This record gives sequence, structure tokens and C-alpha cells, in this order.
Amino acid sequence: MKSKLQIKTEKINLQEKDASEPVSPTGQYFNSKSLSVCILAVLESEVPVDDSCAIPQLRDVFLPINPRFSSIMINDKKGVKQWKKVQVNLQDHLIIPRFPEGVSVESYNEYFDEYLTKTSSDLLPQNRPLWEVHIFKYPTSKAAGHIIFKLHHALGDGYSLMGALLSCVKRADNPSLPLTFPTTRSSSANKSSNSTRIIEWVPQTISAIFKGAYDFGWSILKSTYNPDDKTPIRSGKSQGFQPTKISTIELSLDHIKLIKARVGTTINDILAGIVFHGIRVYMQEIDPESSISQSTALVLLNTRNITRYISVKEMKTASTKMWGNQFAFLHVAIPELIDDNSSNPLDFVYKTQQQITRLRNSPAVYLTAQCLEIERKCKGPEAAAELIYNTMNKSSMGMTNMIGPIEKVALVNHPVKGIYFMVCGTPKSLVITIMSYMQTVRIGVGVEKGLIDSQKLTSCIKNAFDLAYEAASKSQ
Repeated sequence: MKSKLQIKTEKINLQEKDASEPVSPTGQYFNSKSLSVCILAVLESEVPVDDSCAIPQLRDVFLPINPRFSSIMINDKKGVKQWKKVQVNLQDHLIIPRFPEGVSVESYNEYFDEYLTKTSSDLLPQNRPLWEVHIFKYPTSKAAGHIIFKLHHALGDGYSLMGALLSCVKRADNPSLPLTFPTTRSSSANKSSNSTRIIEWVPQTISAIFKGAYDFGWSILKSTYNPDDKTPIRSGKSQGFQPTKISTIELSLDHIKLIKARVGTTINDILAGIVFHGIRVYMQEIDPESSISQSTALVLLNTRNITRYISVKEMKTASTKMWGNQFAFLHVAIPELIDDNSSNPLDFVYKTQQQITRLRNSPAVYLTAQCLEIERKCKGPEAAAELIYNTMNKSSMGMTNMIGPIEKVALVNHPVKGIYFMVCGTPKSLVITIMSYMQTVRIGVGVEKGLIDSQKLTSCIKNAFDLAYEAASKSQ
């Protein structure tokens, strides 16, 4: 499975502006002795991939998006990590693997799955910018070709990096028109009188203080002394840089909206509840006792004060910096599976929504971030990175989501029929990612090889969605 590059290019000198930029604390955590976390973004092309346009696109469009794409991480004289601009040899970053010609689609499916698994575990070299592009030129049952962007999490979080990738594409129907994205703005609440608001504010504030203290204490315990039980989805071993088998599930956005109309919560909370139900069913089928085990999910929360997706250009011109790693972890307990709700995933949705709503507005999010900052200042970034590692390792799974464009996009005249992503390099046996694109939601399922039956788990999640949709349809 050796890679051969098809295009030769000269080195591009990007040292004209040689000013170093400090690496953010979170960037240091994700590229440390304890952690090396990357994001894989997979674009499925409707047509065979023409790699002759890859180098010009990377040089003229991708690299100018952000200086970090042409920088490496170094230590200055004081030992502080900095982004240092370097010469970029694009040949080092464009990887085109070779496989046998003329074999069946099923064989190419296996080749692609194996290649994606290998790519998920390979560490990015530290002596060049922390990204790669892989072009899988062979047809699979999903696409005529695949373009894989591997981006280190130190460069930015999913919001930033997906924004960078979407800056490289155009609308397939009309490239001159801008991409549009689903709004995340909720309807405004009814206005009440000042006296009513004051009367409500006092008990709500007191309640928030006590709940915040409880949530913060529970989060600290989960990160240090109280790991989740060992179950069919958690081996308890350090996963870290081990291979991750990646599969996906496609769901209809229209069907999800019907469930949303029935439940009255956000699409993200609906999907989280359905995924939790499918996971519990899987756990019960593998080990009946694990259906009531202590299992928690680390759910990533975007902490930007925005109500919509913004482009990379807007990130750069915003009054507050939007690029980078701006998120928080929420410890969400996976509801137990008991007889009363085993056949109704909507109950899982309600319970999940209640938890996430409380935690999203809890002071614990701020307090946990401050605790991490104190750890960094007192013991250094490596100690803080180890704390994050332990937090990840002691939970059962991770979950994150991103929104994609409503319209079909094209990457240099390659219409994209599907997009999904996966977070790799975390010490977890199970990672769930969720992304919307056009009228489809794609759930990525990354599992520890040899522990989790990927096919069975995806089947359980899909069945949970079908049950939720059926229950919501009957109540209309």
C-alpha cells in the first residue's frame, strides 16, 4: 500500500512574512506527548478524481486560507511553542495510493476501508505542516473516488477546519452563488414583565449555582477518580494512536425534522438520543448486564457566541477571533436501557435533551475550562494535556457534530455526493461524528478494531432511528 505521487512541483517559499505566532493552549494539548489528535474529512466524488488539479488547488486556494497550513510547531528559546512558517513542498502532503487495477467494487470497498483505517493511525510528521491530502482514485460502492483531508486538531477545531475545506469548494449548480447553511437560531421566547423576570430570576440563579457546583464536581470525578465501567464499547485500554475502523450511516434530514416536530428539541439532541439508544441496545445484545452500566459520553460543545455558520473570510474579519479551538467537553450520562423504554428511542431523546440543555447552560463548562487553565499555568501544558487524555480515557465514547451546506458542492469540477468526518488519535474505543449535507445527515462511527462489531453497532443505531421515526409518525 505504498503511495506514489503523480505530480511534481517546486517548493513554495512562504517565508516572506516570517513572524512566529504563539500556539494556543488547546493547540499545545492536542499535539503533545499524551495526545496527537487529527480530523479526517472525507469527500465522496461523483466522478473519477483528476489529480492533475490537486497541486494548483492546494497552492492557490488551500494554503492561503490560514498561515498555520504553512507552519510547523517549534519551541522558542524559552520553551514556548510557536507556529513557524516554513517552505512547503506540496509533494510531501499529497498522497495517492496505488492498488490493483480492474478488480471488483467490493474489493475496492475493502481496500478503501483498510486505507482509511491505516490513515487514521499514522502520525503526521512534526517536521512539516500538520496536514495531508489523500486521493483514493478507485470506485467504491459509495463514490467514483474519494478525497481525504487529514488535518491536525492543533490547527483548529472542526468548526474552523471544516470552514477551511468549504472555502475550497463552490456550489455545483452555480459557482457564483454563496453556500448556505442551516440556521441554528432558536425561536425567541415570549417577553414577560420586569417584575415577573425578577421573580423568576432569583430561584433560577440559586438553582443554577447548586446545579453548576454538582456538574463541576461530577465532571472532575469523571476525569480523575471515577472511570466508566468496562463494557462492550469500552475496553479500558489506551486506544491513542491505534487504528480506527470507520463506517457511516446515512439518515434522511426530512425524517429527522419530522421527529423534531414531534419532540420539540434540536436536531443534535435528537440524534444524540437516538445514537445512545442504539448503543445501549448493542451493549445489551453483547452483554445483557452492560445495559445498565455506568457509561458516559464526552459531547463537544462549540463555545463561539454565534447563531450561524460563518465563512473563513468572516472568521478573519470578525471583531473576536473565531478561528482556532473554541469548544468545551460535556459529560453526558448515557441513559440506562430498561424494559419500559427499550422499544421507544424517543424516551432516550427526552432524557438526553434534558441533560444536554442543563449542562450546556451550566457554570460547570466555564469552571472546567478554568481548572484546565490553572493546571497549565501551575504544571505546564503537558500536564494539562495529560488531564485531557485522562478525561477522554475514562469516558466510554466521544461525540461531535458539524453542519454542512444545503446545496451540492463541487471541488474543482468534482461534484461531491457525500461528506463525513472522523476524529482520530483519542484514547477512546468509540467515537461518533455527525454531519449534515444537502438533505442527508451522515453519522460516522469510529470503533476500536477487535473490540466493537462495527456492522452490528451501525445496524443497532439505524434500527433505533427507524423506531424513533415510526413512533413520531404515529403521533402526528
